[in-house]
Amino acid sequence: MRYAIDIPNFGDFADPHLTAEVAREAEAAGWDAVWVWDHIMRDPADPHADPWLLLAAIALATERIRLGPMVTPLPRRRPWHLAREAVTLDYLSRGRLTLGVGNGSRTHEFAAFGDEADLRTRAAMLDEGLDVLTGLWTGHPFSFAGVHYKIDNATFLPLPIQQPRIPIWVAATWPVRAPFRRAARWDGVWPLRRGPDGAGLPLTADDVRGVCATIAEERAIAGNDSAPFDVLVAGTTPGDDPARAAATAREFADAGATWWTERINPSRGSLEQMRQRVRQGPPRS
Repeated sequence: MRYAIDIPNFGDFADPHLTAEVAREAEAAGWDAVWVWDHIMRDPADPHADPWLLLAAIALATERIRLGPMVTPLPRRRPWHLAREAVTLDYLSRGRLTLGVGNGSRTHEFAAFGDEADLRTRAAMLDEGLDVLTGLWTGHPFSFAGVHYKIDNATFLPLPIQQPRIPIWVAATWPVRAPFRRAARWDGVWPLRRGPDGAGLPLTADDVRGVCATIAEERAIAGNDSAPFDVLVAGTTPGDDPARAAATAREFADAGATWWTERINPSRGSLEQMRQRVRQGPPRS
């Protein structure tokens, strides 16, 4: 299992200098990645920063850890712009980017700006957008004629540093099957549970076992079950009790998760408490 922290792109973390400092602390403490949320207006009362600029600050402040958006709502972005941003960040980080994508969970962040609010339509846009991203990343002339996106003979260079392409992880809401069928086409999944208000709910180890079984079935059907695949679980562990922290993460590793992501955000504690948890390091066995 590998270990990451995830941080919001709002509140205190809207300051890119602070975010870079926390990323340096995470790298020094032995974490393997820093993920950044992608919200444009989660709460109008909070200051927000562009997540890609925060990721650029993290890339320049660190040397080893992986980084990426967890997750960027692809239907809210033009896929060709995201293709350029991702490759640029892949170069800036010297090949450390993981691209997390999803439909977007908060409808008001779409509707407030006239973007597509219907979830089924956003799901279709996500599928088309992924095909556009990976088509442009080939570096060959690429055309696409979908319902939502059309491209006429475009060539994007340079190629990503990471080959055959930048890893793509897809957010999926458990236990709905269709999002896991989508995720199985790519390189990893971030399984989530959602409450009625769109807020995330904790997964259990049994949930993760179900996720892994579902992904294995879908990958076998698609004929790509031999390639590596990551399953990410997000939660919290007590930094002042390493044994209990390690036991919590180990339970999910035994269930099939390959990444543990520690939630570092204002709903859990103060900024200083969160920085202290980062400095205490990952819940390794």
